[in-house]
Amino acid sequence: MKKLNGKDFKAMLSSGAANLENYQNEINALNVFPVPDGDTGTNMSMTFMNGSKEANSSLSNDIGDIAKALSKGLLMGARGNSGVITSQIFRGFAQSVEGKEEVNALEIAEAFENGSRVAYKAVKKPIEGTILTVIREASWYAHNDFKTNPKITIEEYFKNLENYMSESLANTPELLPVLKEAGVVDSGGAGLVRIVEGFNLFFEGKPVIANPVTVELNNRNAQAVFENEEFGYCTEFIFRINDKYLKTFDENHLKNKLSEIGESLVVVQDEELVKVHVHTLHPGDALNLAQRYGEFIKLKIENMQEQHHELINTAEFETKKKPKEPKEIGIIAVGSGEGINKLFKDLKVDEIIAGGQTMNPSTQDFVDKINELDNCEKILIFPNNSNIMLAAKQAKDIMKSRVIEVVNCTSIQACISALAMYDSKMGFENSLKVINEACGNIKEIDVTYAVKDTTYDGVDVKQGDYMAMGKKTILVSGKDLAQVVCEGIKKIIDDDSSIVTLITGEDSDEETDNKIVDFINNETDLEVDVIKGDIPVYYYLIGIE
Repeated sequence: MKKLNGKDFKAMLSSGAANLENYQNEINALNVFPVPDGDTGTNMSMTFMNGSKEANSSLSNDIGDIAKALSKGLLMGARGNSGVITSQIFRGFAQSVEGKEEVNALEIAEAFENGSRVAYKAVKKPIEGTILTVIREASWYAHNDFKTNPKITIEEYFKNLENYMSESLANTPELLPVLKEAGVVDSGGAGLVRIVEGFNLFFEGKPVIANPVTVELNNRNAQAVFENEEFGYCTEFIFRINDKYLKTFDENHLKNKLSEIGESLVVVQDEELVKVHVHTLHPGDALNLAQRYGEFIKLKIENMQEQHHELINTAEFETKKKPKEPKEIGIIAVGSGEGINKLFKDLKVDEIIAGGQTMNPSTQDFVDKINELDNCEKILIFPNNSNIMLAAKQAKDIMKSRVIEVVNCTSIQACISALAMYDSKMGFENSLKVINEACGNIKEIDVTYAVKDTTYDGVDVKQGDYMAMGKKTILVSGKDLAQVVCEGIKKIIDDDSSIVTLITGEDSDEETDNKIVDFINNETDLEVDVIKGDIPVYYYLIGIE
């Protein structure tokens, strides 16, 4: 093939998106930390699926127009750092092919090299050994091949690109020591390889089809779904229960939790597989509830409310909305767990985005919340997770007409500390200064369990162990939860420490809570404040100031 046309470009993208979706769990498992929240594959899959959908919805047959639609879909659907970087790669690609009806192999090579440059510019401190390295090295080598063979076909170019990507990916542990110690390659780079592998399968006449999400409903349940239709998100997923929970998993407990946030609920367990169908306004919360028990095999989320909005007059709908009182500063925060959400509201957070480690919100999620705060002159965004920061900043760049600051806050603990110090009467600039200082003065411990055996930073961890983790390190692991937490606190406190904030998770219990509180009261000079957070995945989030 000498020229790539719009029709084939769309089909190529669909194949790449489907291939990534089919391998998302494999990519999720490439997590440096052995924690139950590896989500790079899920984030990248949802990002690229959104981009592919937009591209295939384009009415144009010109490569330039389709690439522009792809870029927009990726930009708005970007989740997690790897998803945002992927969106920037194809943003650069779209810039390079703008205005072109068809492209040859050399033009594609130039477009991917431009994508690499754009992606690097989007990251403040690029780290080698990541998806950035994979796209930079592979795009350069694939482009350089034209010097010796200027007649490379489309198929040959993409095969070369995949090979170079695979070589670069295999070398990522040599560039990033944490990958080598964990015995994995970079997950974002692995996702990019799967996308291009899907492209090649299309050119080989074997386009990839995503495994469909099917939820088996009996007649009674199916009837209930259609009789009780409401607006929101139709959320369907299948997950495999982790060995840790296989004997203790309670189908009814999950049903009860999901029934609190949605309707038209069906939960079907078949040995280690659980299939869920729910209509909810908060799909992220539903996913968080499930992922604490295992890993997703398939998921699908459809916006029913969007379909509803197309049937009503938008202007009439807007007139019925209650006017909001004007404010100087509006606050958006990312969090999950009923207790955390209640606390955020008490701390004057205006809009809460459901998400965190297990489900990173998209750029579109932030844009939507920014638009909700049309009564606010200025907006502060608390991402509360390092893997959400880029999506928040990308939303800020999109909403250039608004005064927005993304707070350098990467944890729930830091967010709570900062909001406790915040006073809107201080004004925007002073508030930002106080908030940033508070975020920088807190020490953090996250407590969860290990999903695999590993050695990290000299700490041996066995599958099923409890782990107390500091910033980018594992402090201690073991079989006794209370002991692990107490040992972690001992390792991180110093002479300047005065108070411990203990945020409890859904899986914590009162007996363990009391043991930890007794340790702090009897063995340290610190005060302790217990917050019932109901957070998923983590037993405790601990802040020390």
